[in-house]
Amino acid sequence: MTLFRNLAAAAALLAMAAAPAAAQEKVRIGTEGAYPPFNELTSDGQLVGFDIDIAKALCEEMQVECEFVTQDWDGIIPALLAGKYDAIVASMSITEERKQQVDFTDRYYTSPVAFMAAKDSDITEVTPEALAGKSVGAQSSTISGNHLQDAYGESDVRLYPTQDEANADLEAGRLDAVLVDKFVGQEWIDSAGAECCTFVGEDITDTAVVGEGIGIALRQDDDELREKINAAITAIRENGTYKEINDKYFDFDVYGE
Repeated sequence: MTLFRNLAAAAALLAMAAAPAAAQEKVRIGTEGAYPPFNELTSDGQLVGFDIDIAKALCEEMQVECEFVTQDWDGIIPALLAGKYDAIVASMSITEERKQQVDFTDRYYTSPVAFMAAKDSDITEVTPEALAGKSVGAQSSTISGNHLQDAYGESDVRLYPTQDEANADLEAGRLDAVLVDKFVGQEWIDSAGAECCTFVGEDITDTAVVGEGIGIALRQDDDELREKINAAITAIRENGTYKEINDKYFDFDVYGE
């Protein structure tokens, strides 16, 4: 009986020692899945894109398991706050308005916004005065949509649930111009929008409009996860992983100065 108890105790100790090594922390990541080339769903339901590859690289660096959750853009912050996932990796700009609700990691890329219009459009200037009376569109709850609402009150501002819907109305001639993340717009112009549309006017790079770069949003009390992700961003920038992902999607450095 004593031998049996000793063997049972030894087995229990071995199981306890092995458990932490077998277990792996899981980080649930919210993303939209409708914002190519940064995040999108393929025809067979796979999430792909720059955001997705960056998130996977960060999880690998942190030695945690990634679990992706798709969420419509308009509800992406409320779902984070409700605990549906732990972090948003969805090309979200770091802005003062959003900081009232969530915390952000360091940026993982930088992007201006720009106007697109039909190739035969007479639009050359994109100031609020120049676009007065014009129909202008953007995806809702984005820095582009917010900027149109804030600064283009003399225009017919139309907001859309997804970028694809705004692009479709521009292509169909139902909009005079669309304000969009420059890199996302370039992806569309190079593919579906190649026949119809082009960029017009100057890029908008003012940080008061575009924010401090693109970061990963977290709940405001999650300091430990923020510090881990920041360390992982630094690591993949230094070890070449970031450049490898960058070069898969772009022929220039999206990180910025």
